[in-house]
Amino acid sequence: MTTYSGYMGKVVMLDLGTKEISDYPWTDEDREKYIGGKGMASKILYDNLTGKETPFSEENLIVITTGPLTGSGAPCSNRFNISTLSPLTGITTSSNCGGNFGFYLKKAGYDGLIIRGKCKEPTWIEIKNSKFFFHECGTLWGMKVTEAQEELQRRMNESRGCRVKCGMVSIGPAGENLVSFAAVISGERAAGRSGVGAVFGSKKLKAIVATGNHETPIHNPKKNAKHNLKWTQTLRKHPLTGNQLPKMGTAGLVSPMQMRGILSTKNYTYGQYEHFDKVSGETLAEDYNIVNKGCMSCPIKCARTVKVSGKEVKGPELETLGLLGGGILNDNLEKILKWNYELDELGMDTISASSTLAWAMEANEKGLWKNGLEFGRTDNISKAFDDMAYRRGIGAELANGSRWLSQKYGGEDFAIHSKGLELAAYEPRRSVGQGLGYAVSNRGGCHLNGGYLVILENLGLRADPQTPHGKADLCMIMQDIMEAVSLGGQCLFTSYAVFPGFLISKPNSILTMIVNKILPFTGPIVRMINKFTEIASFHLWLIPHTKAIKYVTGMKINLAKFIRAGERSYNVERAVNAKFGVSAASDTLPKRLRDVPQDPKDPSTKVPLDEMKKIYYEARGWDKNGLPTEKKLRKMKIIS
Repeated sequence: MTTYSGYMGKVVMLDLGTKEISDYPWTDEDREKYIGGKGMASKILYDNLTGKETPFSEENLIVITTGPLTGSGAPCSNRFNISTLSPLTGITTSSNCGGNFGFYLKKAGYDGLIIRGKCKEPTWIEIKNSKFFFHECGTLWGMKVTEAQEELQRRMNESRGCRVKCGMVSIGPAGENLVSFAAVISGERAAGRSGVGAVFGSKKLKAIVATGNHETPIHNPKKNAKHNLKWTQTLRKHPLTGNQLPKMGTAGLVSPMQMRGILSTKNYTYGQYEHFDKVSGETLAEDYNIVNKGCMSCPIKCARTVKVSGKEVKGPELETLGLLGGGILNDNLEKILKWNYELDELGMDTISASSTLAWAMEANEKGLWKNGLEFGRTDNISKAFDDMAYRRGIGAELANGSRWLSQKYGGEDFAIHSKGLELAAYEPRRSVGQGLGYAVSNRGGCHLNGGYLVILENLGLRADPQTPHGKADLCMIMQDIMEAVSLGGQCLFTSYAVFPGFLISKPNSILTMIVNKILPFTGPIVRMINKFTEIASFHLWLIPHTKAIKYVTGMKINLAKFIRAGERSYNVERAVNAKFGVSAASDTLPKRLRDVPQDPKDPSTKVPLDEMKKIYYEARGWDKNGLPTEKKLRKMKIIS
């Protein structure tokens, strides 16, 4: 149990083989250090994994965690995290989701769920007010996502004799067939990256449904409500969270990415796509969007709703538009809407599926692997995705991802991944700090775990995107802040409002231009702040998250402790990866991005990775092999 509000006070360990359920010790000291979410999950993995486990072994854990702000009414606060060993990368991964499962897991009385072992038969689990029920899947196994979720709801309603309010996570055929980038789905939202769905499938776990009548306790309800109201107003007034994202969602980034040469095109051969306007956020908003939607407690509402085959379904986000548009030289937006829906129904990550497809097209073009897939050809894409999910024909190999394919057929120079995880749609050769982030990201080629420096270099501010100066330190601090935001259970879009609105809305003002000029030279200052974080023992109005945690939990938290929690989370995740062989050699990018200038006339249009990596490790206080030392782990209070 716990003396803090905001938590249910219970974390449970569940063995699928024996059906044994036991409380997992998680103390208030742990809550102070890790807050919740991904940091909590990483520490649990660190304490329980030895480095000998494999993603599909019974000893591998699935750790599902919430944050103290989940269910508190804070804006954008109902996210949950799934961490495990990834079948795509072979190392630890975390996947964050905006679905409703985290909210209802707390309603059932739990902050976290740790799953080990393997079911004897395909199974779904029901959690109701701290009680667990194991059900055979029957016809549920084999169903696509929407059909499965509707059937689960029907079964819950039938057993209670009424409409049951519940949250669920489930997998589709891709997870059941162990596709390396299979997703876990909650409602219309996906814990999409790194193959967490395949780990569910390996354990023969189709779904988990949670329901209950517990309420998240609030330490100071009046101050919490007042703070949330003010915070929501701030988000609605900000040019990013109050204008760009509600108007066009993340799809609105296609046009500025095109303008700045960072829109992945033809498997990252180029940074601009001739027909970008046909697959842009503007076209999506004007011709296809029906209504905006958002996750629970979200005032931003960045999700799009479109029609596919007469059904109103979730529309594509930036990554899907970019990678299934210019990434494969397709200018047909209607087909992207269809493919996005098909991938969701099959339960596959759109980023890895799209990038793997693009690699296969280039391998076919170069004669390395004759597979029938071609840039600009779209009539066989739906079949390719279906074949991936069911591991039929060429899909049996496509289902293993681009790294595996390139190791078999060649073409590693243009397999666009880091540590086995395919990159997002941001082409890093004109945003080199983002390139560093991809390389050093703990879970592989992730734009978010990488610190999302593209927002400083191209999409919010314009801090010289080609220079390596200052990028290592900025990458570190951005990673730590974004990590900290996730720990509370909030969407990372709340961190967008950290940037004063006028810097975004007035890009040509003298002050904005000064900030852009100065940022690359702030590395030493950032390093000093990181080293002596305790000087920030106060609350900063630009980062409302600290007061939110204080009012909800009653913790004595401030900006210093908040950032330090983010840093601790990043370090403990790295320490887990160290057990599975991650080192400086793993922090790399394909040669296309490191050695080949995007513009042959401009040698600066490539990622100077080695130079930035060395500085990054120094900034982090890691050794030359890119790992936290025992001294660092003690300083972070990860070990005693």
